[in-house]
Amino acid sequence: MADLEGLKVEKNYYLDKPFGVEGNFHVKGAANLDWGMKKRLANIFNPKSGNTVMFAFDHGYFMGSVSGLERLDILLPKLIDHVDVLMATRGALRTCVKPDFRKGIALRASSGSSMLNDDLSHEILAVDIEDAIRMDVDCIAVQTFIGADGQLESIDNLSKAVNLGSRYSIPVLGVVAVGKNMERTDQYFKLATRIIAELGANIVKTYYCDKFEEVAAACPVPIVVAGGKKLPEREALEMAYHSIQGGARGLDMGRNIFQSYHPAVMAGAIGKIVHKKFTDKEAWEYYSDKIK
Repeated sequence: MADLEGLKVEKNYYLDKPFGVEGNFHVKGAANLDWGMKKRLANIFNPKSGNTVMFAFDHGYFMGSVSGLERLDILLPKLIDHVDVLMATRGALRTCVKPDFRKGIALRASSGSSMLNDDLSHEILAVDIEDAIRMDVDCIAVQTFIGADGQLESIDNLSKAVNLGSRYSIPVLGVVAVGKNMERTDQYFKLATRIIAELGANIVKTYYCDKFEEVAAACPVPIVVAGGKKLPEREALEMAYHSIQGGARGLDMGRNIFQSYHPAVMAGAIGKIVHKKFTDKEAWEYYSDKIK
């Protein structure tokens, strides 16, 4: 057809070229942000490695008491030395994290139905920005359903969070939500991560997939990979390694840490991959030696 002549349809992600942006700040896409934003992002992403290990234990906001998270006051002290960021609800932070904790805090700001409801996509922005400021958090996390029934509400939540975060120099973490009927393909993740970043999120949390390096290259802000369901430890370390190799700037592990029989050792092994450039084999050897 004549109207298609000269139309470029193939995509080039320039995987051999690093992200090009002026400035020397170590967080992707943040070179032109103000000091307050950079200060908080530097609390999340290690300035030496440029990466982060997040520990997510916000599952209770829709799942209640989860196996492995029954006693946060007992679990958290074991893990704090091995992670860079805690991702949690304000209730969990205020009741179970000591105020002298000096690492990053990602505050879960969206909320919705419980697991008793099949449709979790209709969330609200549940935390006032004033409360995030009072808690001195380093970013606010908003669940974003792209392609689900609650897409418009999710985009509204994210946009409001970005507007408020920009006003007070608090970064926003956009969390790609994957419901039971949603695809976990590179095509979907390229769409969802790019939309979330272009709406203004400073960090995007998503899942590892085939062609992940293209997903990471096409996203103009750092991607942190979610651990997802509990995997055998060796498989979880393999996924962590391939994520970092594919361009992720961190791992946000929840169940693959707190549902491990050796959560602190598992968190340490993840940290070796994220910050010390361990291979999955080296991390598995580290884990195996520590649990002997």
